[in-house]
Amino acid sequence: MGGIAADTMLIVGMFLAIGAGALSFLSPCVLPIFPAYMSYITGISVKELQGSQNAKIRREILRHSFLFLLAVSLVFISLGASASFLGKWVQDLLIGNSGLLIQRIAGILIIFMGLFVAGWINIPALMKERRFQYTKKRANYIGSFFIGFGFAAGWTPCIGPIFASILLLAASNPAQGVFYTVMYVIGFSLPFLVLSFFLGSTKWIVRHSGIIMKVGAIIMIIMGVVLFTGFMPQITGFLLDLVEGTWLSRLG
Repeated sequence: MGGIAADTMLIVGMFLAIGAGALSFLSPCVLPIFPAYMSYITGISVKELQGSQNAKIRREILRHSFLFLLAVSLVFISLGASASFLGKWVQDLLIGNSGLLIQRIAGILIIFMGLFVAGWINIPALMKERRFQYTKKRANYIGSFFIGFGFAAGWTPCIGPIFASILLLAASNPAQGVFYTVMYVIGFSLPFLVLSFFLGSTKWIVRHSGIIMKVGAIIMIIMGVVLFTGFMPQITGFLLDLVEGTWLSRLG
């Protein structure tokens, strides 16, 4: 039973991490500039990208997107591995209920991050953009890869707090830290690749990005509260009973 509960907790964390990745991409810091990014790395105008049905152009977009996301993934996963290592080191260093202590600290910080993402509090240090500035020269495939490094290294007002919550989750649960980070990368990459082919859809999503961010921020706050209170095992038990009850009713 304990193994099943642990698996259920891992699945819950997996969906939260994927959702955080998607929220990062859909944030006002990333989505509105997405067409311009794609135009820069491919050398194709935004208008042509949004209206093109040409298979050759779409293949070109996919190649550049893959290399861009590969670099982004390397940076994010490296940071996740570092957070996991740091969390394990702190747990080994401290005595007693160090795991619960780290979870509570992470929970408080994630709550603050959620309040910031929702726009309910202001943290000036996180409002400073640290993205690399590029020339207007068209990038080749290698250039797209290095632009991905520059993007991932940027600490923008929206993606920073959301990704920081995943790093905090990794630090509080070192055994699954890298797994959560990989799920975050998948959550970020999937809408990136989908919208690479449907750039016209970004206008509709941008109009509703405020609501999307508010909903995501509330989920972050709830997750922070759950971590702080140590209530995750109870939630896992509830989900486990729900799943088992569903299967038993079907068998009956």
